[in-house]
Amino acid sequence: MSAVLDEVLARARGLVGEWESEDCGVLAVKDFCRYAAALNDVGYLRRARAQEAAGDAVAAPALFLAGTMSWQDGPVEHELRPDGLAVRESPCTEGLPVRQVHGGQTVRLRRTPVAGTRVTAARAVISADLRQGRTGDFVLLGVTTRFTAQDGAELMAMDETIVVLEGP
Repeated sequence: MSAVLDEVLARARGLVGEWESEDCGVLAVKDFCRYAAALNDVGYLRRARAQEAAGDAVAAPALFLAGTMSWQDGPVEHELRPDGLAVRESPCTEGLPVRQVHGGQTVRLRRTPVAGTRVTAARAVISADLRQGRTGDFVLLGVTTRFTAQDGAELMAMDETIVVLEGP
């Protein structure tokens, strides 16, 4: 195994089970509609705006939480890693010459979030393993994110697999 992947593995194993929380803020209809517009879901846009105008609760699109990459404005281009990912989306790899590929995602929908709900995201590395493929060694990271409402109810949980390869 390379020294770079050895370092990724050591960092990841040191973080397994350590949860990091982030206040995602209060969900807004405008954000739901921006997400729906990106998906070209015109039907959702019409329903959400009509519900908002009527003073009714507006539920988020089904995968809104999972589809939101960041709750901040996002990094400017020169702050992105060479593979185009933000440092926050690259656990255990800061400063290392690696490439990453997202290997899959499982989403568990619990309670539908509605506009006006304050959401917290808690994220942790849950596993880190060295694997071998046709092109050589890689580290397979398992990352879980749980989204909860201000009353503590889980809205969604998401398990991701991240493949870390030594890279240029």
